[in-house]
Amino acid sequence: MIEAPDTSVRLVAEPGPAAADAVARTATGLALGALALDGVVANRVLPTPHDDTPWLAALRAQQYKTLGEWAQTYRTHEVTHHGQDPRGTDDLAALRVPGPGPAPDPVDWPVTDALATDSLLIWSVPLPGVAREDLGLIRRGDELVVTAGPFRRIVTLPSALRRCAVTGAGLREGTLRIRFAPDPDLWPQNR
Repeated sequence: MIEAPDTSVRLVAEPGPAAADAVARTATGLALGALALDGVVANRVLPTPHDDTPWLAALRAQQYKTLGEWAQTYRTHEVTHHGQDPRGTDDLAALRVPGPGPAPDPVDWPVTDALATDSLLIWSVPLPGVAREDLGLIRRGDELVVTAGPFRRIVTLPSALRRCAVTGAGLREGTLRIRFAPDPDLWPQNR
């Protein structure tokens, strides 16, 4: 089920600084695992006040700051705090959380052929939210070990890349681009 192309994940979190970090970290782990993030359900959002005590105003401001950040990055659905935890199917239905939408595009790691212009093949690995200092990349035979923060994945290289040497990598706009140059010693020889 995890590897099915139409599998996606929806995260549920109460908006705030700690949840923002956890959602970003989890989105990175999902991308490294090639799982699509369907969206984020922002749970227990404080309603608009009738009278605002200072501590509620500060909490509400914190929540709305996080909600704004999430809305720019993820499909987000807000669930207002009802003053109690839901119990039973009627309470859950009252939350009005939408069902799954159309399946998100599967997470793809495409190989770009730049042999004619740069003598390279480029493998693009989407890693949203990861910082350069949290990345690790090791070639191990026909595999690539990719580390992004606390997550690690061992990936078998596509056949064309197995016959190449890694010449470098760069992270830009949430995508790790790994450069491969053909290695004549690894390509089949004409007879």
